[in-house]
Amino acid sequence: MIAFGLLALVAVSGVISASVPFHFLSDEYIDHINSLQTTWKAGRNFPKDMPLSNIKRRMGVIRGEKSKNLKTVRHVRVEGETIPDTFDARENWPDCKSIGLIRDQSDCGSCWAVAAAAAMSDRICILSKGKDQSLVSDEDLNSCCKSCGDCDGGIPYAAWEYWQQTGIVTGGPYNSTTGCKAYSLAPCEHDGTPGGLPQCPPKGYATPECVRSCDKGSTLSYEKSKTYGAEAYYIEGFIQTLQLDIMRNGPVEASFNVFSDFATYKSGVYQQTSYDFLGVHAIKLIGWGEENNVPYWLVANSWNEDWGDKGTFKIRRGTNECGIEEEPIAGLPLL
Repeated sequence: MIAFGLLALVAVSGVISASVPFHFLSDEYIDHINSLQTTWKAGRNFPKDMPLSNIKRRMGVIRGEKSKNLKTVRHVRVEGETIPDTFDARENWPDCKSIGLIRDQSDCGSCWAVAAAAAMSDRICILSKGKDQSLVSDEDLNSCCKSCGDCDGGIPYAAWEYWQQTGIVTGGPYNSTTGCKAYSLAPCEHDGTPGGLPQCPPKGYATPECVRSCDKGSTLSYEKSKTYGAEAYYIEGFIQTLQLDIMRNGPVEASFNVFSDFATYKSGVYQQTSYDFLGVHAIKLIGWGEENNVPYWLVANSWNEDWGDKGTFKIRRGTNECGIEEEPIAGLPLL
């Protein structure tokens, strides 16, 4: 599947540069990308001397065959339903603060879990009409779903199946006292600004131990804090179907192939300009729009708010850019 995605990308882009004799975290590399005058701007997100392994570790999706347990849905518009040119879930459901929360997976390949927990949280709020603002714990999912994955990578669909079958407790970001289990891995250096976050560990963080109890100091019950999915499903790879699902139910989890240039994204509508493949990354789609006549998906990343455009990015829509439209996945909460 990845190989197919790469061939498709080469075919549609037209701006992919040949091999560039600069390190992808160097100022020269950033200048080179900006010299291409494509649809986006590059800048510094990571320290120049950050090891490649630290960056690759953030691409934590393990791709394989689709789950046989999940159905694939295809939505059609009902009478009177229109798809707007621009849609931002943060604005459509302003009372659901989780939608605008930029999570930080830290130096761990838990994007598969972080993106899933983020979308689950949003959908709990949206489908409860704002009555339930619970945050689903990415910590509980990352550490306790052994069949899903861990800090060495995981399978997005398995996260949604686990939500249905076992349930995931509540829990917020690092040092949060919201919910049962907060994310235990501390944020670490992203943008190289002196005096900022501490340096990431050279070999990354180890997967936290699965503890089936709430954080010390919490008065909550682990079992009673669990949230559950009523169903989980793939979304058929049609743009309209994906848009309708987001409009009706909220943000979805998607995965895409990451190339070295993406690490430098700052603004605009991203499209691939590099052949240097780093891995597969999971993110949360929260909307869409058009910028300078280029249609895009609006995406929440999980590399904290120092990265990109305050933690978000736009990526070209309708061309399966980097495979982002291949396997979107979501579900509905059990309320």
